[in-house]
Amino acid sequence: MRRSLWIVILVLVLGGFAGIQQYKSWSLNKPQAKSESGSEGPSEGRSVDRAQQGRSGGGRSREAVPVLVVTAMQKTMPLQIRAVGNVEAYSTVSIKSQVTGVLTQAHFKEGQNVKKGQLLFTIDPRPFEAALKQAEANLARDTAQLQNSREQARRYAELVKKQYVSQEQYDQIRANADAAEAVVQADQAAVENAKVQLSYCYIFSPIDGQVGTLLVNEGNLVRLNDGTPLVVINQITPINVTFSVPEQNLADIRRHMAAGSLKVAAQFQSDEGRPEQGSLAFVDNAVDRTTGTIKLKAEFKNGDRRLWPGQFINVALTLSTQSDAVVVPSEAVQVGQEGQHVFVVKPDNSVEVRPVVVARTNEGEAVIAKGLQAGEQIVREGQFLLGPGSRIEVKDGKVTEAGEQKREKGERRKGKAQERSAS
Repeated sequence: MRRSLWIVILVLVLGGFAGIQQYKSWSLNKPQAKSESGSEGPSEGRSVDRAQQGRSGGGRSREAVPVLVVTAMQKTMPLQIRAVGNVEAYSTVSIKSQVTGVLTQAHFKEGQNVKKGQLLFTIDPRPFEAALKQAEANLARDTAQLQNSREQARRYAELVKKQYVSQEQYDQIRANADAAEAVVQADQAAVENAKVQLSYCYIFSPIDGQVGTLLVNEGNLVRLNDGTPLVVINQITPINVTFSVPEQNLADIRRHMAAGSLKVAAQFQSDEGRPEQGSLAFVDNAVDRTTGTIKLKAEFKNGDRRLWPGQFINVALTLSTQSDAVVVPSEAVQVGQEGQHVFVVKPDNSVEVRPVVVARTNEGEAVIAKGLQAGEQIVREGQFLLGPGSRIEVKDGKVTEAGEQKREKGERRKGKAQERSAS
C-alpha cells in the first residue's frame, strides 16, 4: 500500500515538470513566428532610428555655428613676474621702559598717529629727581674741598721755594688736591647719570608712525628690561612688501635692475582696478635652499594708507615692456592633441585651425609669439562646436562690463594658481 502511494506521487511530479517545459517552448516560439510573418522586429527598428538620427545629425553639422569673434591686436605689453606678497611695516619699534617705576600716564590713544619726538609715557619721576638732587649736593661739597686743596697746594709751592717746608710735604698737599679734583669729576658723572635716569621717566616716540594696542595700563609697575613692551609703533608711510620668486628669474631681475629701477604693482582681490605703485628696493643675498626661491622687497609711498602690515596681496614685478606684441584674449587659445591653437575666421565665414605659440599671459590676455598676425579675426567663444572648415555665424559680441570684469578676474586667479603650482 505504501509503495503504491509513492509511485503515484512520482508520476504526478514528472507530469508537472513535463508541462512546464512544454509551456516554455511554446512561449519562445511564439514571437519568432510573429517576426517571420512580416512584422518589424526590434533590431530592424533600431537600425531605422539610427539611420534617421544619422541623417538629421548630418544636417546639423552643415549648419552655421553661432560664435563670438575678436580681432588680434598689436599693443604694448609688460613683461611681468607675478607672486603673492606680504605687507610689512617700514619700521617697527617696541617701546620699553629703561627704568623701574610706576607708569603714571599714557599721552596717546590706541591706534593714534604719532610724530617723532612726541611724548608717549610718563613714569613717576620723584625717586629720580631726589637722586639727582643728592648727586648735585655731593658735587657741591666736593667742589668746595677741591678749591681748598688747590689753595693749599698754591701756598705750599711758595713755602717750598723758601725751604720753609720739605719737598715731601708739598708733594703730599699737591696729591691731595689732585685726588679732590678726581672726586669732583666723579660727582659730575653721577649728576649726569642721574639726569639721564630722570629723562628715562619721559618716553618719546622715536619715529613717525601709528601706535597699536596699549599693553601696559596706567598705574602698573614697569621694570627695566621687562619682556613685555608698553606699546608697538609701526611706520606705514612708506611701507614695504616682501615676496619671493623662483630662482630661475634671478638672472633676469639682476639684468634689468642694472638698467634702472624696476616698478612693482600691488593689487587687491577686492579692488583689482587700483593697484599701488612702488619700486623694487631689495634683493636678498642668498637663495632659500628649502624652497628654491629668492626674497625680494618693494617700497611703496602708501600715501592713502591702503597697504596695511600683515596683508597678503598680489604683486606684479615689471621687468620690461614689449611694444609690438600680438595680443588675444586667453580664452580664445585652445589646447588640443597637437598643442595650442586658435580658430581663425576666413572671408567665407568658415574657420581654420591655426597652431600658435603663446609667449605669456597677463591679466586675461595671451601674447602670441608665433602663428598669428595683428588684424586677423579669431573665435573667442563657441569653439567646442567647431572643427576644420566649419561655418560660423557671428553673434553680437557686446559683453557687459560686469561680465567682462568677472571673466578677467577668473583668468587672473587661474594664472596665479598656475604660477603658485609651478613655483
